Amino acid sequence: MKRSTLLASALAFALAAGSAMAATDDLDIRRLNSSLDQLSSDPVLGSYAQAEQARAREAINQMGQFRPKDKEHAHYLYVAERRVDIAKAMAQYQDAQAKSAQLDREHDAILLEASRLDAEMARRQLEQQRAQNQMIQEEAARLQQQGVEYSQALDQAKAEGDKARQVAAAQAKVANAAKKQAALAEAAARAMRDMNSSDGGAPAPAPKKTKKSNGN
Repeated sequence: MKRSTLLASALAFALAAGSAMAATDDLDIRRLNSSLDQLSSDPVLGSYAQAEQARAREAINQMGQFRPKDKEHAHYLYVAERRVDIAKAMAQYQDAQAKSAQLDREHDAILLEASRLDAEMARRQLEQQRAQNQMIQEEAARLQQQGVEYSQALDQAKAEGDKARQVAAAQAKVANAAKKQAALAEAAARAMRDMNSSDGGAPAPAPKKTKKSNGN
């Protein structure tokens, strides 16, 4: 009974700890998931850019593998934010394309109807539709360019990160080489001091006594 009670208490504690951890989840993850959920549930845009939305979900999940204080967290946060932005821009672009196609169909219908309407009235309606279509296409092109710029920014950030790691590795090698040279110089200096001390400490030889000659 005691063992089962201890196991139940440990399980309850683990569940409580898990709930507390979930309650203090990464605010950036919740923010990005909320933004992506809002896009996916949008009645107009939610059905577009499915591949981009999936990549954004994957980027958010990768960020969730690191704690906010980890250096990798900042990198994956940047990637996830850009992926969410790209998904939104692509959804808007695809929606603009669909609206443009719809306008084209409406344009064709207006042409058919124009034969039964006053020529001037039909011309004004067509001009208005063309102007709206042009505005939508320009906005769609802008959104597409924005998506390209986001992708280029991601590639540049990755390249800069790789370059920084290479520079750090090279600096580490230079520092190790300098330490080895300093150690060799210190050993050489110590050897020189030992040699000088050995030569200067030996006693000088005593002078030889000469025999005195007799007066004979």
